[in-house]
Parts: sequence; structure tokens; C-alpha cells
Amino acid sequence: MLPRTAFPRIRNIVLRTLPQLCLVALLALLLAWLGHNVLENMRERGIRAGFDFLTDPAGFEIGESLLDYDASQPLWRAFATGILNTLRVAIPAIALATVLGTLIGLGRLSRSAPLRVASGCCVESLRNIPLLLQLLMWYFALTSLLPEVADAWRPLPGVLISKGGLFLPAWRCLDTGCGLDLPVAEGFGVEGGWSLSPEYLAVLLALSTYSAVFIAEIVRGGIQSVPAGQMDAARALGMRRLQVLRSVTAPLALRAIVPALTNQFLNLTKNSSLAVAVGYPELVSIANTSINQSGRAFECIVVVMGVYLSLSLLTAALMNLYNARVAMRGAR
Repeated sequence: MLPRTAFPRIRNIVLRTLPQLCLVALLALLLAWLGHNVLENMRERGIRAGFDFLTDPAGFEIGESLLDYDASQPLWRAFATGILNTLRVAIPAIALATVLGTLIGLGRLSRSAPLRVASGCCVESLRNIPLLLQLLMWYFALTSLLPEVADAWRPLPGVLISKGGLFLPAWRCLDTGCGLDLPVAEGFGVEGGWSLSPEYLAVLLALSTYSAVFIAEIVRGGIQSVPAGQMDAARALGMRRLQVLRSVTAPLALRAIVPALTNQFLNLTKNSSLAVAVGYPELVSIANTSINQSGRAFECIVVVMGVYLSLSLLTAALMNLYNARVAMRGAR
């Protein structure tokens, strides 16, 4: 049997969560009712409606795919390919933007005047230029300024950089055994290795640098929100600057940084939809092609909205869990 003290806690949890669950259920019913009415009105007007078209052959190829995909496969698999391509660029961009943003934010607080000025110029320039323009700038720079495949740059053994993209060694297992598959320039192309297209690189770099400057300001503001007395006390105990940053400043600053950081991660994921401007086959690009092929604009848009909503909710949930851990750690 549960102790008597547990019942008030259970009652409080139920009272807090029940209204939220009721609101979610009400919204779900409202959306289902609206969707049903829209589909019925479309059927009455002789417009094909429903999501049965997702099982029809896609009828178009996709330039980049993590899945084994071809045009004869169903349309839902094309959407799955677009979702994976979205995650393929969004997740590395989040990681890269976090690292760059942290470094730039620390640079803005540096004692070195040149580093402080350079970090400030970076923030003020990149955050005031629209992301779409930065995306196009990166794309045209990669496809215009880089050399042809025959004259590709080789900064490291097995690494090629050209207008065709970035080519890296890949670990492959064949019948003869496992080993590194090095890219080799042959004629107008590259054989072997692992390739990253210029479209993918442009989207990755644009999302990373644009988001990094906003993250830098979040990091700077979070560190400056830590009371100076905390750091003075740590120095009085003989702790060095890096020790103070790692053991005192960072745990307290994270309590202010993580909630704002969540918004930036959500924005970055949603901004990946701009990749359609340079031809990278992410979710929105696949949806546009599917609309042209099937004529099911409403259904395709609903699928895209549902995917982005699910990704946003998942990202927010994971960051909320991390934020709870950070709050507990900072309260100790």
C-alpha cells in the first residue's frame, strides 16, 4: 500500500496534468473535425482527397538519398527520404552551430581586444543578413570559386574539395574484406569514398553560421547573468580562470542558456526548409515535387506540417529533459 503522504502528491500531479491532457484531446478532436470537413468538401466537388496517394509510385528520382530509393517506389518512401535528408543536415548543423556559437560567445568576453572585436563583427554582420541570402552566397561560392574535379584541392590525404563537393574516405566492407575506400578523381567525376554535394554543404554552412551568431549572444548573456560574487569567491579559493569557467560559471550559466538555446534549435530545424532554394532534396522540396506529380496539395502540406510539428515537439521534449538536469545540477 502507498503511504498517506503519497496521495497528496498524486492528487497534485493529476490536477496539473488533467487540464493539459483535456486541452490536447480537445485540440486533436478539433483538428480531426476540420480535416474531415475539408476532405468531405473536396470529395463533393469531385476533387480526389485522402492520403491513399502515398502508396502510388512516386514517379521521380531524388538526387541524394540515405535510403535505397528509386522512382518506382511508393510516394511515402520519397517523403521518408526527404525527412532523413532534413535530419541529415539539421542534426550536424545543430552540433556545428553550438560549437561555433560557444566559441564566438566566449570570444566576445575575451580579454583580448582583437578577438573581442572580431567576434563582435562576426555577430553583427551575420545576424543582420537574411538566411536565404547567406544560403545563396554559400552555394554560389562553392559552385563558382572552387576548382574543377580534375584540379581538386587536396588538403589531406584522401580528401578532395571541388565544385562537385567534398569527398572523404569511407570505410567499406566488400567480399575481399574491410578497409578504407579513398576517393579518386577520374575524368569529370570522383570514384569511391564518401561524397557531400555542394547543395548539402551550402545548407549546412548557412544554417550553422547563421544560427551560431545567435547562440553566441545566448552564451554571452548566460555567462554575464552569473553573479560576479560567485566568480570572485571561486578565485578567492585559488581556482584558475578555466576552473572557474568549468566548475562555477558554466553550471550556473546553463540554467539561462538552455531555454533560449532550445528556440534556436527549433528555428534551425524549421529553417532547413529553405534548402529548396538551392535544390537540396529535403522534405519541402520532396513535397513540392509530390504536389506536381499527384495534385494533392492539401495532403502534402499536411504531411509536411505534421513532420515539422513532430520534430519540433521531439526537440523541445529532449531539451526540456536536459534543462531539468541542468537546473538540478545548478541548484546543488
